[in-house]
Amino acid sequence: MKPCSFIIITGLSGSGKGTFLRALEDRGYFCVDNLPVGLLSKFYELILKSDNASAKAALVIDVREGETLDEFPAILEEMRKEGALEISLWFLEASEAVLVRRFSETRRPHPLDPNLPVLEAVALERERLAPIRALSDFVLDTSQFTIHELRQHAVRLFEERQAQHLLVSLVSFGFKYGVPIDSDLVFDVRFLPNPNFVPHLKAYTGADANVVEYMNSHEATRKFLDHVYSFIDFLLPQFEKEGKSYVTISIGCTGGRHRSVMITNAIAQHIEGRKYRVKVSHRDVEKKG
Repeated sequence: MKPCSFIIITGLSGSGKGTFLRALEDRGYFCVDNLPVGLLSKFYELILKSDNASAKAALVIDVREGETLDEFPAILEEMRKEGALEISLWFLEASEAVLVRRFSETRRPHPLDPNLPVLEAVALERERLAPIRALSDFVLDTSQFTIHELRQHAVRLFEERQAQHLLVSLVSFGFKYGVPIDSDLVFDVRFLPNPNFVPHLKAYTGADANVVEYMNSHEATRKFLDHVYSFIDFLLPQFEKEGKSYVTISIGCTGGRHRSVMITNAIAQHIEGRKYRVKVSHRDVEKKG
């Protein structure tokens, strides 16, 4: 297989396909929005015959195609049979409420039928795209993403692999603000002693030395970390063997300021120095509500 990526993005109108595509363009992909289905095979051949051995292409195909969209599954099947390029099909979607709100904010008509109420058009589009969704390699619900967050998420998903090693993204969060939707693993550390109820520690975060010392003084913290370290040491090689390029591990406590931050940093320190790349994000550490 030629070392090349050929990414097709489809899904519901208003789900963020354009934002997703532009993020890939920033990562060096040659991008085309609203490519006619009839030109898909030709475009595929052009990328295949490119002199650039590391060429990467991404394109959007959706209901703007009209009736010719029905031809897409058969064309995709033929391209996959050829097997010359690595092809992945991404389907983006969102909840009805979120899609209606997004259309209301932009004041744009729904491309499927501008004369229909948006909610009805969304339902018809979801039904029409169901066969394509079933063929997708990846389904991404963008309901909880802002445009900025979706762009960041897309960049992280397709970040260049360095030395082919797994990227481990560690995210601390507060359950009161919701679980990160891109989590592969979630650890709930709300059972650990809570520094928030210790008056002289409340104003600090899990990154501060006095909170770390307090957490480490409890046997439950030490035992939990020992178990997590062993679990991660077993699991990460299995993910890498499966062919994953990234994995997101989220660690949550109630508010995302103390316990989850401390545990996330401890896990990051354990992983660092090994062959894996590590990213740490403390999503809710600044929130105090």
